[in-house]
Amino acid sequence: MITNFRRVLSLSTAMVVASTSLAFAEPSAELVEAAKKEGMLTTIALPHDWCGYGAVIDGFKKKYPEITVNELNPDAGSADEVEAVKANKDNKGPQAPDVVDVGLAFGPQMKADGLLQPYKVSTWDEIPDTVKDAEGFWYGDYYGVMSMIVNKDLVKETPKDWSDLLKADYAGQVALAGDPRASNQAILGVLAAGLASGAKAGTEAGEAGLKYFAELNKAGNFVPVIGKSGTLAQGSTPIVVAWDYNALSWKDTLAGNPPVDVIVPESGVLAGVYVQGISAYAPHPNAAKLWMEYLYSDEGQTAWLAGYCHPARFNAMSKAGKIPQALLDKLPPAASYEKAYFPTLEEVDANKAAVTGGWDKVVGANVQ
Repeated sequence: MITNFRRVLSLSTAMVVASTSLAFAEPSAELVEAAKKEGMLTTIALPHDWCGYGAVIDGFKKKYPEITVNELNPDAGSADEVEAVKANKDNKGPQAPDVVDVGLAFGPQMKADGLLQPYKVSTWDEIPDTVKDAEGFWYGDYYGVMSMIVNKDLVKETPKDWSDLLKADYAGQVALAGDPRASNQAILGVLAAGLASGAKAGTEAGEAGLKYFAELNKAGNFVPVIGKSGTLAQGSTPIVVAWDYNALSWKDTLAGNPPVDVIVPESGVLAGVYVQGISAYAPHPNAAKLWMEYLYSDEGQTAWLAGYCHPARFNAMSKAGKIPQALLDKLPPAASYEKAYFPTLEEVDANKAAVTGGWDKVVGANVQ
């Protein structure tokens, strides 16, 4: 399904979808009015330091002050988002999410389970076909690559690759940025480790990744704590495997206290796409659609880029000269992305099944 994924999304590629006048469209007055009448938007799993979401949410509030943004469980994983939609099918109150932002594998799953409703934003044609459902049930929003962020006060020699983390020098220091039984970020962190071993993407890499983390755990190097900027700074997780955009955002937030390194490993460079969707049971469906219009507008896409994410419309906006050079200059060197592997949807699904199904048995670390 996504065989040309890397060609479509690579930083070095030419624009593969034609720019259309739709890119300049504003949401209809009717939609804006209907959303304002609903007066609320309920989001879930959107930490403010993830992909620049703090600025994105602030931008939406500023543009539509009549709509209150109700933020549920910012630290939830993709599986938690799915369960929140399921659990609140008959609930029109503030605990029912209107929208989700989940890992690529979760979009088709939620569509199949009847948990999403279709909606095509006005910039639909500029979202690559390879990362969107043809009927509009889910659509790619941004991508990044798996990286490692290192607390330099506690780690004297920054690791360069996955194999380094198995060394005795890193005892009690390595963590994932999520629970690999529920968090897309952590699940794909395991896949990246498996790819670094030479395993083929999918079930094989998922199982190889589990074996790697079992070794890491047996060596005493793995810390079963969900890594965040706070745990990194406090020293409970001196090395965290996380998306590059999260690591770079944490680096900005920490502002040298402690000093940190952010590295893209030499092997197992994995790119990951997240997707948006509107709950089939959204209490505020019009506000949800307006939120999507904002996210996929020039303003929303640029805000994600400022948060170190590569937005879905990156190629179209780049070709149109819409991306400020200052933002491009803040991104890691393009060379860091040249080895990036974009797994197909089938490979992501197979890996997810292997990791979530085998973590407890193979690794046996209860990540919390």
